[in-house]
Amino acid sequence: MSASKPNDCPFCAPPPERILASNAHALAMADGFPVSPGHTLIVSRRHVPDFLELTEAELLGMIGLLREMRNRLLETHHPNGFNLGANVGAAAGQTVFHVHFHLIPRFAGDVDCPEGGIRNVIPGRGRY
Repeated sequence: MSASKPNDCPFCAPPPERILASNAHALAMADGFPVSPGHTLIVSRRHVPDFLELTEAELLGMIGLLREMRNRLLETHHPNGFNLGANVGAAAGQTVFHVHFHLIPRFAGDVDCPEGGIRNVIPGRGRY
């Protein structure tokens, strides 16, 4: 798996104005290319490409921010649901090789048929 170097990684030193919340192990930031209003990234502080390489403490830090940001988005954007996702590896669509979770608010009617959710990442596999 290829990895970006910290000196060219957009998540190693994000602009302060993009940071929405943080803790010892992770940052929450607005997605630069949101797919829905409130689309948020939860980024590990440590530069590591693979979610499965995170320590338990890092995972707990990221989960804590996922919950915090979910609660904030419920209050500010009133979504009807969420998609959570992490791309691991180029074949899975990872383009920034620094662990990050997408917290994507979903709204009733934002797509014709949301059935299958993240299974729709592979065309034709969302319905079952």
